[in-house]
Amino acid sequence: MTTTSTATSSNAPLPNGIVRYSDYVAAQKNKPAGSTTMGQGDFMTLFTTQLQNQDPTDPVKNEAFVAQLAQFSQLEATTSMQTSLTSMVNNQASDRMLSSAALIGKKVGVPMGPAILTNAQPVTGSMSLPGGADGLQVVVSDSTGAAVRTMTYGPQTPGNMNFSWDGLSDNGAQQPDGTYSFAITGTAAGANITPSYNTMATVTSVTSSGDSSNTWLLGVGGGKTVTLSSLTQITN
Repeated sequence: MTTTSTATSSNAPLPNGIVRYSDYVAAQKNKPAGSTTMGQGDFMTLFTTQLQNQDPTDPVKNEAFVAQLAQFSQLEATTSMQTSLTSMVNNQASDRMLSSAALIGKKVGVPMGPAILTNAQPVTGSMSLPGGADGLQVVVSDSTGAAVRTMTYGPQTPGNMNFSWDGLSDNGAQQPDGTYSFAITGTAAGANITPSYNTMATVTSVTSSGDSSNTWLLGVGGGKTVTLSSLTQITN
């Protein structure tokens, strides 16, 4: 008696372009990292292969065909949207670079920044006094920490108060160009306060942080940089 082996469904040949699920899973495991997501090209290949090898006696129902087309359209729209968003982000980065470069040579308010004395020109600043003040004292110190000038101010109303140092010491001597610092103290409603302040400094350079935050940094002299988003005041 002769027996004839019959191919089972697990090893029977399949039409060209059709793969078994087990083979597909094995192939996905062998793909490099990051390549296991089905892309637009993969979807199109799978879709057209399905149409080419469908059973003529039992073709894909209209509802399923429309649903697959809708999925393909959604994938195409998502891909297009991602490309557009990437382009928009790149354009915004370029615009921010141009707007930042336009600040070179202008004076900006640097939060708690140093006092850069240049060519004996006055150093100006602005302090925040949300509750006003009964009195204020601004001490100017040089790079060694030695106090060179003490300026006293009387009562102030709530808001911002502008102040200026003319570059002179307490005895009227002109101080050399360099980096100085402000220390501001005062009282308000009988309590001690330490107001926050901005010093006006000239922008000398513009650089990008180079990371995903796409932050732009402004060089303002004295080795200090500030972020573009932290600026509250810009003058010529």
